[in-house]
Amino acid sequence: MTDHHTYGTSTHTADELVRLVSDRLGLVFTKRESDYRGVYHLADSLDGEIAIQPNPIPGDDGEDDLYLPEHPEARVILLTTTEALDPGPQMRLGAVEGLIRLS
Repeated sequence: MTDHHTYGTSTHTADELVRLVSDRLGLVFTKRESDYRGVYHLADSLDGEIAIQPNPIPGDDGEDDLYLPEHPEARVILLTTTEALDPGPQMRLGAVEGLIRLS
């Protein structure tokens, strides 16, 4: 069973959130670029991955679109995908000031 969680923040930039999450979870993030997601940061672990990206992403018309339009207040989002339900990372992410679980 795959477990997905989405978090958002209006407090931190993507780079700040990468540093905070790296410190909490001991992960190394790699900066990547995508036409669909814009510039984002990805950390792979043995049981899944964590991505940090801006909510506004480049649109085809030159205007930014929201990756999560239902959460326009979140400037930066964090997406987790793990193979099994593991509450440990969710608890450590919940302790990051300004990071709110969206789903």
